[in-house]
Amino acid sequence: MPITGRHLLLWDGKCGLCRRAVEWVRRRDRSARFEIVPYQEVAAPPMTPELLAACRRAMHVLTADGRTLRAGRASLFVLRETGNGRLASFLSLPPLVWLVEVAYRIVARNRSKLSWLIFPPRRA
Repeated sequence: MPITGRHLLLWDGKCGLCRRAVEWVRRRDRSARFEIVPYQEVAAPPMTPELLAACRRAMHVLTADGRTLRAGRASLFVLRETGNGRLASFLSLPPLVWLVEVAYRIVARNRSKLSWLIFPPRRA
């Protein structure tokens, strides 16, 4: 659990697509609800070997109340906490939440390719 009383958002600091997503969250987190840290920089605790392995596959949120959310459900939590509660609530309903999880897995598995396609390197 975050020491600050804020939610801890763990993301892949080496992923360009993830970096863009985190920039989006930072712009919308006007109430500073999140402490946003690349998982590669998190000390133990809260980092554990199990959490480290899981963070390599998906974004995680350690909520201020002690829950651990991952992948699509973590994304929906972030969406809700950054002012998009109606959309997050709608997408949290079965079967939509299952589709969110599948979509998250597809994007996560292909994030390096998607990052390159969506944000190609700038030419000098």
